[in-house]
Amino acid sequence: QVQLVESGGGSVQAGGSLRVSCAASGYTISSGCMAWFRQAPGKERERVAFISGGINTWYTTSVKGRFTISQDNAKNTLYLQMTSLNSEDTAMYYCAAARSRFCSNWPSDWNYWGQGTQVTVSS
Repeated sequence: QVQLVESGGGSVQAGGSLRVSCAASGYTISSGCMAWFRQAPGKERERVAFISGGINTWYTTSVKGRFTISQDNAKNTLYLQMTSLNSEDTAMYYCAAARSRFCSNWPSDWNYWGQGTQVTVSS
């Protein structure tokens, strides 16, 4: 049984930093595509970043240069380091895993999801 467990969310002031983590079990994170999505109240779930095969990364425009996605294969854990946070980053952050290395933009294409961790940025 695959489980993805996020942690590390919290409240931070604008301009601050946070790192969220996603520990995987029953699934080898280097075998497919891993991503971070986020969903703010009243908005659709949006893909923030992904890493495929542990090498290729992608970021949505609004977080480029501020967020870094990485993974520790030994710990089977995915990370998202977030810096220069602003109020528009406030959302529930979810990690997702795909059995293939195709990193779809559509949430419905992803095979596994974590329960989410809340990130709140105050100005």
